[in-house]
Amino acid sequence: METLNKFSIISLALLLSISSALLSCTTAEIHRHQFVIQATPVKRLCKTHSSITVNGMFPGPTLEVRNGDSLQVQVVNKARYNVTIHWHGVRQMRSGWADGPEFVTQCPIRPGGSYTYRFTIQGQEGTLWWHAHSSWLRATVYGALIIRPRLGESYPFPKPNRETAILLGEWWDANPIDVVREATRKGAAPNVSNAYTINSQPGDLYNCSSKDTIIVPIASGETNLLRVINAALNQPLFFAVANHKLTVVGADASYTKPFTTSVLMLGPGQTTDVLIRADQPQARYYMAARAYQSAQNAPFDNTTTTAILEYNSARKGNAPKPIMPSLPAFNDTNTVTAFTRSFRSPRKVEVPTDIDESLFFTVGLGLNNCPPNFRKSRCQGPNGTRFAASMNNVSFVLPRNFSLLQAHQQGIPGVFTTDFPGNPPVKFDYTGNVSRSLYQPITGTKLYKLKFGSRVQVVVQDTNIVGAENHPIHLHGYDFYIIAEGFGNFDPKKDTSKFNLVDPPLTNTVSVPANGWAVIRFVADNPGVWLMHCHLDVHINWGLAMAFLVGNGVGELQSLPPPPPDLPLC
Repeated sequence: METLNKFSIISLALLLSISSALLSCTTAEIHRHQFVIQATPVKRLCKTHSSITVNGMFPGPTLEVRNGDSLQVQVVNKARYNVTIHWHGVRQMRSGWADGPEFVTQCPIRPGGSYTYRFTIQGQEGTLWWHAHSSWLRATVYGALIIRPRLGESYPFPKPNRETAILLGEWWDANPIDVVREATRKGAAPNVSNAYTINSQPGDLYNCSSKDTIIVPIASGETNLLRVINAALNQPLFFAVANHKLTVVGADASYTKPFTTSVLMLGPGQTTDVLIRADQPQARYYMAARAYQSAQNAPFDNTTTTAILEYNSARKGNAPKPIMPSLPAFNDTNTVTAFTRSFRSPRKVEVPTDIDESLFFTVGLGLNNCPPNFRKSRCQGPNGTRFAASMNNVSFVLPRNFSLLQAHQQGIPGVFTTDFPGNPPVKFDYTGNVSRSLYQPITGTKLYKLKFGSRVQVVVQDTNIVGAENHPIHLHGYDFYIIAEGFGNFDPKKDTSKFNLVDPPLTNTVSVPANGWAVIRFVADNPGVWLMHCHLDVHINWGLAMAFLVGNGVGELQSLPPPPPDLPLC
């Protein structure tokens, strides 16, 4: 009888697990959307601009899905610029054709053209986002991508009463495309933005902005989930809510071990999920964001954007003036370090060991000498040079006639080489006084080949060439573990003792400390061509990027499928 009971229990458990698996398959949905890229009149800071938007919305539509769901987004380009859309942080397992970076996984969608992005969310929950990945269009072409647990599953924290997406942005009182084109022509740094925004609105501290300041409602005793996204083009940002603590529960669509803080710092591209409890007197409280500026003597937008956290009863009668939070000084690296080092995975994780590819990438700026055929007006960088940027002294150049993925898949010669250096070509004191002879990088379209399944470690080292800076380094097609970070030059003899191989955070973008380093690990289990770049767009323009070429594994499930029939042609 006892044996029969055991057998019945095992059978029941097996039946339940099979039905659960079937349920998750049957409940997975396909979400279909159309994004029309179009010029739309947008008034900010007293002036109306013809801004590029999706469906006339700014920010663009919020996409809400569950883990396991698929998306089919038809992008129709009715604007006058080429465009692509990148689904930032989506793993894109075997769907590299849908990743979106221009000339990397696809040719751009030309004016009048269209392309349908098709992909599935696999094993990711939390907050991601989507944005244009062509020139500086992402200044206004962006939106949230919210991934909830599968049906029947729940958050690993108490269900919040409400959820609010908080998209931090950057606004130019000009056409952003003109701003970057002028900078490229001059070889100089582009003009800094005129405002930061929360959900596209600058807030009370700017001209002509108060009536449209974003209001985030809350009721006493509630716990709400804020999904904070830094969609700014070029600026890491501090974010705080007056008199309220924030409990961090996720970042980049991975859950974290909860920790409490009064301030967040997000580099462009990063997302952070926080719980906020309405435990203060009923009033109005500013949410505010302003610059974290780690590059010394570089101009930056020193303004502050605000939204209002408004308790229900504070809406009645004469609304009191909101309370302002205390934000760190613009150069407060200590606060940033304390914050970034607080992230942990919720439990022990399988960090790749027995590393197959141990790589060391320097990241930083450079200066190109003025070409002999250029007028002085085209060399307005320091001392008559042109600004550049590089990884391992290679300034990345995108192809123009084919995408890298297309060239790889079709075996088209002459589009790229596979000799990206796995280590700096010259070893030097990366964070010290660097010789001027090392300021000028070489240019190239160099990829680094990875075998399918290889275990990869990358040390990302900032350099002091031109000036040190905190670089948000983003890897397409992958999440990775950040196992350590530090200041100065990475020293394999002593710094390996700092490696967290137990519960490091899983993420898609790492803030490499100014004059410091970070170490990441991942398994190359997704075939294709995957861009790795600084998410300060000014630095991508200058060449701070490279790409991994991950080969196919064995069989169909480990191989890149052929391109979709509507893939745009160059």
